[in-house]
Amino acid sequence: MSTEGDIVLIHYQDRPAMYARIESIEPDIKKGWYQVTLLLLTIPQQIVTWILREEYINGAPFTMGEKAMMLKKAERVQTKGMPAGASQQKGIKAKGKRGKVIPFKNTPE
Repeated sequence: MSTEGDIVLIHYQDRPAMYARIESIEPDIKKGWYQVTLLLLTIPQQIVTWILREEYINGAPFTMGEKAMMLKKAERVQTKGMPAGASQQKGIKAKGKRGKVIPFKNTPE
């Protein structure tokens, strides 16, 4: 089930088109429908709000303007050698390596 904060792959006319992050899911005035705010991960980024049923949010195909659409939750990719849920930064700390701190010095012009 897709929830706020999830990354989804938007399919347009049965082809993967773009990624988006679900920003919010709020009930719509129509029973059984939701206002889904998406941050489209495009250049430039765009925010859109679509009114969808729960099954559409969870991956069922639907049409928008007579065009086939589908949202598919993007699964997290497990990096090789990293335990589930560990970030790269945590992995580095676990190995005992430390980064070099470079101080910012303000020089007069």
